[in-house]
Amino acid sequence: MARELEQAVTSPVADLAGRGGDGRLRNFVAGAWREPAGRGELVVRNPADGAVLGRVPLTDEGGVDEAVRAAAAAFPAWAQVPPPERLQTLVRFKAVLEEHFEELAALVTAENGKTLDEARGEVRRGIEVVDFALGLPTLLMGRTLANVARGVDVEMYRVPLGVVAGVAPFNFPAMVPMWMFPIAIACGNTFVMKPSERVPLSVTRLAELFAQAGLPDGVFNVVHGDGETVRALITHPDVRAVSFVGSEPVAREVYRTASAAGKRVQALAGAKNHLVVMPDADLPFTVEAIVSSAYGNAGERCLAASVVVAVGEVAEPLVAALSERIGRLRVGDGRRPETEMGPVITAEARDRIASEIERGLAEGARLVRDGRGEGPEGGFFLGPTLFDHVPPGARLLRTEIFGPVLAVVRVASLDEAIDLANRSPFGNAAAIFTRSGLSARIFRERIEAGMVGINIGVPAPVAYLPFAGWKHSFYGDLHATGEDAVQFYTERRVVTSRWPAG
Repeated sequence: MARELEQAVTSPVADLAGRGGDGRLRNFVAGAWREPAGRGELVVRNPADGAVLGRVPLTDEGGVDEAVRAAAAAFPAWAQVPPPERLQTLVRFKAVLEEHFEELAALVTAENGKTLDEARGEVRRGIEVVDFALGLPTLLMGRTLANVARGVDVEMYRVPLGVVAGVAPFNFPAMVPMWMFPIAIACGNTFVMKPSERVPLSVTRLAELFAQAGLPDGVFNVVHGDGETVRALITHPDVRAVSFVGSEPVAREVYRTASAAGKRVQALAGAKNHLVVMPDADLPFTVEAIVSSAYGNAGERCLAASVVVAVGEVAEPLVAALSERIGRLRVGDGRRPETEMGPVITAEARDRIASEIERGLAEGARLVRDGRGEGPEGGFFLGPTLFDHVPPGARLLRTEIFGPVLAVVRVASLDEAIDLANRSPFGNAAAIFTRSGLSARIFRERIEAGMVGINIGVPAPVAYLPFAGWKHSFYGDLHATGEDAVQFYTERRVVTSRWPAG
């Protein structure tokens, strides 16, 4: 372990200001890097080769309180900064992000394992949220009604909440945090971010860059840790709202815990996304879209295709084409330009996914492509896996595997396909592949999912629209990004006034 840490210290990751010479990360509180008191630490590894990237402290309740108090102290002054002036800091932040674009993408690949192209796409989508935040003065405007009664006027203002918190997942180390803090801060709030303990480096760098852009001390703070750190953060009496992205069981618990403590909560949860393929679909185009959706990011994203529903006679040629394309998919280190799919996040994740493949076999599904054992040695690799003839009720159709495993179900009609998809407790995303406008319209109207694709395998909304999961894919009322986020991070103040004559 000592030798691994020595190697990690000499890597480019060691240039992070928030990472000490011993490889231990520090919290960012009130504009300074601070060594937190904690309950121990975890090792952060590169999923592609197992190399140690650093050590993440498990911040205790006192360390969380320190960060929240710093945010609370910074809030009154930041809330009084006029929105156009607040946005000038974001203008500078965007310029710094663009300047360090490739560095951020490389950092995402190092700690998450995804390919460099995927990492670049992630960083770009994060910057798009900053772009959206730059237009917030229009969305922050209130409303007025003069003479609502004789001599009485009414005005409604949007005002910031105060201290808000974000808890981010491992699968998008840069993008998901940027779903949260740029909008919240542009609205006049101060922020405490808890990145995933598996991928803490990208947020550490984002904090450095935001400070470099001139953000006042205490407006953006970072605490590292695990579930106990999260609990201390989301129940802190000075935290007004919580944004969370993660698995369904944890999202449900965060929602219950934080809302019971009087917080406003948006908790983005799990998924089981269905892609319906009609007999008239453009097969080569559809296959590429499915492969990208199911195996991009090694299947570790909440918009990944999990189930393909093949309608009628398309099933045989579709499965054959998928199998052939998957056989050519290059699995390896995401830093290599030829790699099309990187590793999963940890050895534990790899073993868990492998056990789900074994369970699928036991339940009677036919294994067309088995990814177990595929990929270079030393990393946490598991190749693309494809099942066909998955029986009704199988775990492969019910459970979010969160890995490169795709299940094909065969049905006779579009109605049957929609009914099958709608039986899922999740409602994050769904898509249809067809040349028929009528089929697309029926699917659009009847499918129970918040994000719908028509010949789109990953129907991710752009930043000025909400990330609109339904059912057990979301807990709360106002979604992430878009106008929903502006409403989530602001409160309404209504003023009724009368000015007597004389």
